[in-house]
Amino acid sequence: MPLRRVATTLLVFCLISLGLSSCAVSRGIKRLGKTAAQPLVVTDKATLVAIIARNFSLIRDFNATVDMTPVLGSAEKNKITEYKDVLAHILFRRPADIRILGLYPVVRGTAFDMVSNGSDFKLSIPSRNRFLVGKNEIEQRSERKLENLRPQHFLEALLVRPVADVDRVLMENFTDEEDAFYILTEVQDNGGKLAPKRQIWFSRLNLSVARQLIFDDAGNILSDSRYDQWRYYDSAPFARHIEINRPQDEYGVVIDVVKVDVNKGVANDKFVLDQPEGYTLQVVGQAPAPAPPAPASAPRKRNR
Repeated sequence: MPLRRVATTLLVFCLISLGLSSCAVSRGIKRLGKTAAQPLVVTDKATLVAIIARNFSLIRDFNATVDMTPVLGSAEKNKITEYKDVLAHILFRRPADIRILGLYPVVRGTAFDMVSNGSDFKLSIPSRNRFLVGKNEIEQRSERKLENLRPQHFLEALLVRPVADVDRVLMENFTDEEDAFYILTEVQDNGGKLAPKRQIWFSRLNLSVARQLIFDDAGNILSDSRYDQWRYYDSAPFARHIEINRPQDEYGVVIDVVKVDVNKGVANDKFVLDQPEGYTLQVVGQAPAPAPPAPASAPRKRNR
C-alpha cells in the first residue's frame, strides 16, 4: 500500500508560514503492476509483539536532523496546501524527554522550539514573542490550532511503544491481490464496551512496521502514522520516512530523516527551555476553571 498524505490542518508549521527467527517464508502473491510474485512472511502474534518490544528497547536516545513538510487543509473541505520544507532537530531521551527545534528555510532562524518531559510541555514562538506552556493531556481543544500542538504527538509516532497487555491484542491477516499486512489491534474496555486502542500494521514482505493508528475512547482516530525506508543505525531500526496525521488536532507533517545518531547520549541541558525575556506567557489546553458562585444578596430591610 503506497503511503498517502492525509490532508489535515497544519498546526506547528503555521509558525513558519506565518528480525526474529520464528518467521517462515511461504507463498507469494502477484501484485498489481508487477510481473514477479513476491514471497510473504508467515508468523504469529507472539512474534509480532516481540518485534515491537525488541525494536523499542534498542533505542535509549537519539539526535535526529530531519526535513519536515507541513500540510495545511481539510479532507472534508477538499482543500490541501503544502508549505516548503523545514529543517528540524529532534532530540529524545528515555523515558519521555523530547525537544524539537524548527528552523526557517534558507536563513535557518528559529521558527519554533518546543520541549516536553512526558507530562508538561513548553513551546517558544519567536515570530510572535509568545511562550506557551501546558499539560500534554489536552482537556479542551482550542480553536487556535497552534495551541493544540504537543511534542508528545511526535514522540508517539516516532517510537512505536510495546504492547501493554498481550491478552487484549487481536491479530488479523490482511492480504489480497494488492496488499499484504499483519495487523495487531490493541483493545480497550470502556465501561464494558470494547473499542480499539491502537493498531500496528506490519508488511508481510519483511515484517517492518508500516503503519500505526491510535484511537480515542470512542474509536475515533487520534493519530495515523505511516513508515517507510527502515534502516539500522548503530544496530537500532529507524524509519527514514514518516507521515504523521492528527485529524482531530488538525495538522499533519511528513518527516524525512537526514541524519540520526542513536544511543550516543543527550545532555540534560538539551531539554531545558526557558521563557525568553519579553515573551508573553500563555497557558493552553486546560479547561477553564468554573466561575465562583455569585454572592448571596443581602435581605432587604422593610420600611416601617
